[in-house]
Amino acid sequence: MDTKTLEFVTYCISKLAQALNISQREIYRRLKQSGILYGYIVPSYDVLHTFSSRYLVEDLTDYMKEKGVLPQ
Repeated sequence: MDTKTLEFVTYCISKLAQALNISQREIYRRLKQSGILYGYIVPSYDVLHTFSSRYLVEDLTDYMKEKGVLPQ
């Protein structure tokens, strides 16, 4: 993973933690365990980093719910 992607992953984790009121460590654990981190965020960096933070949080939250990482 290159530096830009790593910074983006850190940004996503931070924004999700703020929006969901869950620790960054727990967000990271859930994203990694569910496969969202390396199966969606990292490979989709080129597209995802162009979105607003609001859209990004909504998209990732919806996907986390789909994967059963967050309650519906």
